[in-house]
Amino acid sequence: MELQALLITFREVLEALLIIGIITTYLKKTNHGHFTKYVWLGAGLAILASVGVAMLFQVVFTGFAAMGSEMYLKIGIMLVSSVLLTQMVFWMAKHSRDLKGNMEGKMNHFISTGNIVGMVIHSFLVVLREGVETVFFFAAITGGDIGAAMQGWGAITGVVIGSVVAYLFFKGTMRISLKSFFKVTGAFIILISAGLLVQAISMMQDIGLIGSVIPHLYDLTWILPEHPIDYAHFLRDTGTAPLLSGDVGIFLKALFGYSSMPSIEEVMAYIGYFVAIYFLTSTKPKTVKAKEEVQAGVKDLSPQAK
Repeated sequence: MELQALLITFREVLEALLIIGIITTYLKKTNHGHFTKYVWLGAGLAILASVGVAMLFQVVFTGFAAMGSEMYLKIGIMLVSSVLLTQMVFWMAKHSRDLKGNMEGKMNHFISTGNIVGMVIHSFLVVLREGVETVFFFAAITGGDIGAAMQGWGAITGVVIGSVVAYLFFKGTMRISLKSFFKVTGAFIILISAGLLVQAISMMQDIGLIGSVIPHLYDLTWILPEHPIDYAHFLRDTGTAPLLSGDVGIFLKALFGYSSMPSIEEVMAYIGYFVAIYFLTSTKPKTVKAKEEVQAGVKDLSPQAK
């Protein structure tokens, strides 16, 4: 859980700070530094609102638990979080290249129209989006105990690392391409997303919400049990210890959704998820391809190219 929380908060904090940093840096460069206080005001209000969302979410979850329906809420949270994590990766991959231009264009509009309220609202929504996503993800990886994730070392470390990396980017001491940087972290996020999807399917099968053609497609308990309890049971029943500890299994289950005895539906969903991601990332719409070809042609015809 802690590593999941670290990676999630790292990504969310970094994305929010990069956008806020782009805005405030641009305002200072254009001699409008006095507007930065409104940007930080919006960001601060968004953080408070995110804490409020987390508290409200916890109250709702407690209510579902009192009615004995928390399992259904957990499944829903996992499925929604899987979709949001995937969307987050694709959104950043699409906008990382022109993120700076978009933010500066919006600030130009707010400055020229004197729309200070719009500036506050814009920064508020930017940070609030990351905050609400974090609440959802924490609920998914902890089974609803958002407070535990927020207080753990993973979340705190993720905030610190994200803040440091954002600072180094804007100080110019980190020369890594943002696009490449988000590709690497995005790959880990995709693995977490796939794990949440598979765990949701497993939970639906456990409570009989959906059936299974083959409940246990294979059994890897003898190699890597998914929990220390499974390790102890295997040792008791066979007299032989598994090759790897159950602590390794529980770590991989929490991070990537590992299962030592998955159903055929879990395996198909896991493989199908990555197949879908592959096709979404390897194929481009015709309009995008045409635009790239036009841009390439313009570069070839430019005076510099000649």
